[in-house]
Amino acid sequence: MTERPLILVVEGESRTRGALIGALGERFRVLAAEDPPQAERLLAEKDVQAILCDQTLAGGGVAFLRGVRARWPEPVRLILAEAAAAREMALAVDEAWIHQSIVKPWTAETLAQTLGNAVRLYRLRRDNKAVSLRMRDAPGLHDRAGERRHRAAGRDQGFDSLLHAAGSPLAVAIALARKVARFDISVLLTGESGTGKELLARAIHRGSPRAARRFVVENCGALPDQLLESELFGCKKGAYTGAHEDRVGLFELADGGTIFLDEIGETSPAFQVKLLRVLQEGEIRPLGSSLTRKVDVRVIAATNRDLESEVAKGRFRRDLFYRLAGFPLHLPALRERPMDVPLLAEAFMGESMRFLGKPVEGLSDGALTRLRRHDWPGNVRELQNEIQRMIALADGPLLTEDLASPKVGAARAEALGGGVAASGPLKERVEALEAAVIAEGLARPGCTLSRLAADLGLSRVGLRAKMRRYGLDQAVPDGES
Repeated sequence: MTERPLILVVEGESRTRGALIGALGERFRVLAAEDPPQAERLLAEKDVQAILCDQTLAGGGVAFLRGVRARWPEPVRLILAEAAAAREMALAVDEAWIHQSIVKPWTAETLAQTLGNAVRLYRLRRDNKAVSLRMRDAPGLHDRAGERRHRAAGRDQGFDSLLHAAGSPLAVAIALARKVARFDISVLLTGESGTGKELLARAIHRGSPRAARRFVVENCGALPDQLLESELFGCKKGAYTGAHEDRVGLFELADGGTIFLDEIGETSPAFQVKLLRVLQEGEIRPLGSSLTRKVDVRVIAATNRDLESEVAKGRFRRDLFYRLAGFPLHLPALRERPMDVPLLAEAFMGESMRFLGKPVEGLSDGALTRLRRHDWPGNVRELQNEIQRMIALADGPLLTEDLASPKVGAARAEALGGGVAASGPLKERVEALEAAVIAEGLARPGCTLSRLAADLGLSRVGLRAKMRRYGLDQAVPDGES
């Protein structure tokens, strides 16, 4: 079981300190300190990956983080601040090299996500430094290791690991991705957050001629421009405050391989200009350097935004959009493929059992029906969290319906009971009405699929497809398979 990241919370007020521990305790191992001396003792003893402190700390949060930076530069530093202190916090980014200021009042979800990004940045920096040293000392080491991994894994393993049922809309996206993988074309993946864009990007890389080389990932929405430029293109020592050594950028590390730029729609116009030049010229210039370096990298970008709309509004460069969108590929939301829910639920059940160290036998029919009826606004990620929650709460061998979160399946269950929402997008309201009509027909005494299909003007196959779509498989009339 992978050990959770270790973070340090420094907060002088005991009630707020307890709230922070509660908000972060499920995802991280949390150390807590009430003042700088206690925090420094913990930093000296533990391998902390990120530090979150309050600006109102005795002596000042920025002053504390400035001292931390001098003695323990590795942990990523974050600060909690009042909205009125925004200007002061902006200056503190350079002064104490604070990764991000979090404006009060915070929410548990936003806080956990921000700390997750900070931990990811910590690991990326650590891994980049290790890889940089290995490549410097043994330039051929990575190539040989990559070739061994590629031979062992096989070219199609990535696509085969993307779970989907027969007839799933995801199958269409996977089929197109398989075809484009072998050609050196930039790919733009679109779709809602949590639909699996990074997994598909990895599969494209593994199915490409570049599979023996590196696949590197950067979340473009998680970093300010200067740090993002440093992470991607590299920097020279002293290029900016906090640049204590030369850094190899991800484009250079990915030379010959693939780079995945997630949340590309979140980048600023200024950074978009710099990225466009890299894509056009095929060369990078590290921050603080006057020399350029040629790189051969395939770019796969992803966004949950409508980039064409962003281009029309002048928020995203048209020329960069067409550079990235050599082959646009859309991933459907989980609500558009309910037939995939059982497969994904089983897979997440296995992962969660290993992670939690708690065995269960499976899902009850009622629980599975409820999961299939949910719209999953958080997509695959939300389903994964729900399965983990159900296993944590389970007392018996089966995951039963009552273990699901109250929100899961509630909206769809209301529609199936005959009530259709009085507001909302037309498509959703029409679907809710369609689901309710089919559910009412299935509940009639003596109903058969053939008779109901004829009544509704559908083929039997068409009726079956709609039943799968709305999670009504369990409502098959008695005597029919």
